[in-house]
Amino acid sequence: MSVTLDLLRHGETELGGGLRGSLDDALTPVGWEQMRAAVQGQGPWDRIVSSPLQRCALFAQELAGQLALPVTFDKDLQELHFGEWEGQSAAALMQTDEQALGLFWADPYRFTPPQGEPVLEFSQRVLAAVTRLQQAHAGERVLVVCHGGVMKLLLAQARGLPREQLLNIQVVNGALFELQVDAHGVLSEGR
Repeated sequence: MSVTLDLLRHGETELGGGLRGSLDDALTPVGWEQMRAAVQGQGPWDRIVSSPLQRCALFAQELAGQLALPVTFDKDLQELHFGEWEGQSAAALMQTDEQALGLFWADPYRFTPPQGEPVLEFSQRVLAAVTRLQQAHAGERVLVVCHGGVMKLLLAQARGLPREQLLNIQVVNGALFELQVDAHGVLSEGR
């Protein structure tokens, strides 16, 4: 039996765009509104699972309280750790580390940001989290509050894209995508 995962990306954060990674930024008022608007009229969900970073977790707790749903936190749903690039924008990195940034954009699986988490390891931990969700909650609809990188990884796999195209997927703040995960762990995109 499959599980339905509604993937919700966090909204705008106080410290802005760029590579936020494991930084624990708070949402702006706009970010809160982006997330509230995204879930309006959606669901119903059986539970909420969230990254423990506050830009995801605080909204997940608020919504779980409003909907009287259980909420859990899974560190394996956190964003990719960008190492020395954490907190920097692509524009800034183009000035200081253009060649490395180009290698990362061309194939994130082959190039890891300095002191960062390899994308292969990131992929393994995110897919392990999805496997646990499928095994524990088959037949349910789960809202997963997470990050752009997590969503890009899962959408790329559901769409059957080559791994080099991972970073080409667009996932804006407050985006909501539906995925089905079947009993064999095969991902397919819903709406």
